[in-house]
Amino acid sequence: MGRQVAEDQLPLCILPQGTVLYRPSLQELAQALEWFKSPKLPEYDLAIYGAGPAGLSAAVYGASEGLRTILIERLAVGGQAASTSRIENYLGFTDGISGWELARRARLQAERFGAEIIVTQECVAGAVEDRRAVGILASGERVVSHAAICATGVEYRRLNLPNEEIFLNKGVYYGAGASEAALVTGHVFVVGGGNSAGQAVLHFAQHAKEVTLLVRGSSLRSTLSEYLLDRLRKASNVRILTGCELTDLEGDGHLEEISYRDTTKNEMCKAATSFLFLCIGGSPRTDWVPPGILQLDASGYILTGPDLRIDDKAHWKLKRPPFFLETNLSGLFAAGDVRHNSIKRCATAVGEGAMAVSMVHQYLATRS
Repeated sequence: MGRQVAEDQLPLCILPQGTVLYRPSLQELAQALEWFKSPKLPEYDLAIYGAGPAGLSAAVYGASEGLRTILIERLAVGGQAASTSRIENYLGFTDGISGWELARRARLQAERFGAEIIVTQECVAGAVEDRRAVGILASGERVVSHAAICATGVEYRRLNLPNEEIFLNKGVYYGAGASEAALVTGHVFVVGGGNSAGQAVLHFAQHAKEVTLLVRGSSLRSTLSEYLLDRLRKASNVRILTGCELTDLEGDGHLEEISYRDTTKNEMCKAATSFLFLCIGGSPRTDWVPPGILQLDASGYILTGPDLRIDDKAHWKLKRPPFFLETNLSGLFAAGDVRHNSIKRCATAVGEGAMAVSMVHQYLATRS
């Protein structure tokens, strides 16, 4: 059935029962879909915060090994990895797999083993009460657990350009999902120098007339896997511009033109485009941590194990040394991209999630 919809009413969501939502927030949509849930149990063995690859892995291994496990995610399952168009170097997937599909499978697997998953809820504060971790959700509800894993990952960095918010989802997009590739036309620009940017360029190149990768650094060798760099160089409709920094966005209601500074030539350049994808990494999601509670590095990533400062009782209160992924709060572990010196790869995050669960078992054994 056709209907007239004003631009300021978009996006529009039509639910199976016929309910129409205009420009709903994530919380409003989740409420309409009856996604809001409360913790089922008064106490858990393991609470995991963040449903990216590390958190999903921890949920699978925790639940499959008999731990009463709950996974809390503030937005959508999959984290930043879910927006990756194709992960080609993940063990066992010879043809690659989209980040979204990998996250979907992991969620189903975790739920099959009995993990409880709550989406669109956020932990806004934490405490330790009677040797138990207590997570305070934005709803005011409490999640009590014997051990906890912080896998909150990173948040997309913003360019902080004047018109950035105006064109968000109107030509400017953070990350690059596989579902967007078939919709792009003409000249597409991708900003970034890591593997996610390289994968996005190759995916868009299958559909767009031309794809340009804007890289702020002088080289890709230190940030991009060699196999991706080789593919980019061989693609006939891909152009790589190093030493370039985006400076301005223009358009009438939708992105139409970008400006960037080419430092190698010391000149300003303009280019017409309706599609700009920003794959510029992110900042660790540790804003929920009260000052002075967790040890963080200068960039806000969580310190764990051998990186902790445990020279006196103020920093570490136990006789045993901290486990490799344990924070300075015993029983609280960190895994994945939020951790200091972690390797920003999907497979590594999955491995750390599983490793954190093994250390949770060791920690729980020391309490008995």
